[in-house]
Amino acid sequence: MTQAFPNRRHFLGGAAAAALATGLPWSGLGATPHPSFSPDEWLDKLTGAHRCLFDFPEHGAGFPLLHMYNYLNTYKAAYATKPGEVNAVGTFYFAGPTASFPLGFNDAMWAKYKFGTLLNLTDPKTGKPSERNMFNQPMAGDPVFFGGQPAAASIENLQKNGALFLVCNNALMLWVSQLAAGGGSAAAIEHDLRTNTLPGVVIVPAMVIAIEKAQSAGIAYNKQG
Repeated sequence: MTQAFPNRRHFLGGAAAAALATGLPWSGLGATPHPSFSPDEWLDKLTGAHRCLFDFPEHGAGFPLLHMYNYLNTYKAAYATKPGEVNAVGTFYFAGPTASFPLGFNDAMWAKYKFGTLLNLTDPKTGKPSERNMFNQPMAGDPVFFGGQPAAASIENLQKNGALFLVCNNALMLWVSQLAAGGGSAAAIEHDLRTNTLPGVVIVPAMVIAIEKAQSAGIAYNKQG
């Protein structure tokens, strides 16, 4: 059976978006990840001498990812850093048609939950809303990264060069609630999202806390958008 979804213009809007924007808790939504989750374990992976968190609640058509690439590549080119000496952290969260949240998930989730429709992103190869995560493995002609050089600033390539990406659990539960409102089981949708993050992407309890934890650990902060 085809699953219905909320109207894109109203999806994750109003009070929900305001709650995420201000970091306020969203009543009725669980905020506790799986019991085996270690909330600060991701920080232990950031062992480079140069570390920066790029905060982008909005996908920005890939511009924030390009900035992460410039950070990693310029250190390598201008400062002769070696692999592992530079770490960049990217944030996937927020609500609404500009949110970066869907960037943390694989093509199966983009197809099933119509993320391309919700973000108003068209696949140039089909002329229809994208059913693949063009930010992860973009192809020539995709409308991201200035519409130009896609591969270098892709999520997949950035990960190979010292980047780590975080997904906000509070945002995840908010998206679960809104997707379920269009039909389907909230528990099934939550299971789908938790088991279909991109390889290496980490779900953190709340992005507002992850950002604070990063700064407490001496990681520089770079606000995008």
